Amino acid sequence: MKYSIKGGSPEKISADCIIVVIWNKGSLSEEAKLIDSIGNKCISKITQSGDLSGRLGETQLIHNPTGIKAKRILLAGGGDKNRFTAKNAVRLLKNSLKAAGKLQAASLHFALASAVISDRENAWLASRLAQETEDSSYRYNATKSKKSNPPATKAVSLAPATGTRRKTQEAALKAGRTIGKAINYAKQLGNLPGNICTPTYLANEASVLAERHRTITTKVLSEKQMARLGMNSLLSVAVGSNEEAKLIVMQHKGANTNSKPHVLVGKGITFDTGGISLKPGAAMDEMKFDMCGAASVIATMQCIAELKLRVNVVGILAAAENMPGSKATKPGDIVTSMSGKTIEVLNTDAEGRLVLCDALTYAERFKPQSLIDIATLTGAAVATFGKHVNALLSNNDKLAKVLLDCGEHSLDRAWQLPLWEEYQSLLNSNFADIANIGGPRAGTITAACFLSRFTKKQNWAHLDIAGSAWNSGTQKGATGRPVGLLVDYLRRQKQ
Repeated sequence: MKYSIKGGSPEKISADCIIVVIWNKGSLSEEAKLIDSIGNKCISKITQSGDLSGRLGETQLIHNPTGIKAKRILLAGGGDKNRFTAKNAVRLLKNSLKAAGKLQAASLHFALASAVISDRENAWLASRLAQETEDSSYRYNATKSKKSNPPATKAVSLAPATGTRRKTQEAALKAGRTIGKAINYAKQLGNLPGNICTPTYLANEASVLAERHRTITTKVLSEKQMARLGMNSLLSVAVGSNEEAKLIVMQHKGANTNSKPHVLVGKGITFDTGGISLKPGAAMDEMKFDMCGAASVIATMQCIAELKLRVNVVGILAAAENMPGSKATKPGDIVTSMSGKTIEVLNTDAEGRLVLCDALTYAERFKPQSLIDIATLTGAAVATFGKHVNALLSNNDKLAKVLLDCGEHSLDRAWQLPLWEEYQSLLNSNFADIANIGGPRAGTITAACFLSRFTKKQNWAHLDIAGSAWNSGTQKGATGRPVGLLVDYLRRQKQ
């Protein structure tokens, strides 16, 4: 897709489709007024007839308008002009791209210069337009014999925002395109079936990333190497499977060597049967998405390399397959983690925390400025937040506040849950230092309490993306979250 900032009066823009905003009660934007005056009242006739009210999300197409160079005009409802927030702008963009996607329009021009977003800087719209265009262009074809047709649109342009340098907006378009592609990459990894996207597949993807980007290096630890390090908690998850577990370590070196890195740790359970604590059969096919935390980390690493961020980042993927088998870990088994803490495995379906705790301990060697793990960890997070919110827990309020703000800015939102000492006792075990589950209540919190036992020395945050990373039902598939949040966070870090 080609993106550009294109100036000029909207009626003179050469495009297959030009998009203009109609506000509430049929109020025409400045661009719509200009086109209407030249085009024989082609827009006001529609608004005055009541066919389009300007309600947020509405769209109406005009073919072959008189006196206008563009072949079509797409009227996009913007709602209340005085309350045109970033959230509303994204809805307008999504609906416009959806409507335009039904056309064989090779080029789109968004004439939105007069649309002022109340809660964002001017260049934000350019970045988000490119991101949403990439998102709308995603097609899953990897395992289909009949491939979906690619989008007809090949070029998208945006009218320059008033008071913002063209170079700034062009840079924003480029960044948005890069973020959108990274989100699509995370989607693709999450959508691949478990017989393709194995721990070895993820390791190969990380190695290819290192070959493509000079700032990235990749190291893959085998099961033997992990055993020598004492990662028996992580390895206990993989013992029932023929697929070898991998600890995949990627480093982006964008700053000087003295700058401590930010570390991202992703849960990479490439298929989760629940192990001996077997899951119900219904919807078990969706358990291929249990590696979406790892997918978000590798996609974020790709994105920051392409953005050339001047910051040091380490991405760690704890990758394994959780299967029942003759050697599989049994409920009641006790394993010793890399930290030396012993863990009573009361439920083998609470395996994500077992791979993460060793990866978090391994991360200590990098002396991180911040340590964030990302995991499709608990059904309780889905029950609490549905698909809309990333659950956030942290031992550092300053870090949590920054992540919450990044979620708001990127519209990849998070909500903080308490990590109080009162919950820790639910993890008590009669036979080990800690149990891997805390009972039927407060499941998202007790899972984070478990991980907090392995991160006491770190500025640490945990993102439970069990609800946000995947859509169930007829629109089943990975969402690519929380790549947007993570990239926003890393772009803010001091160089």
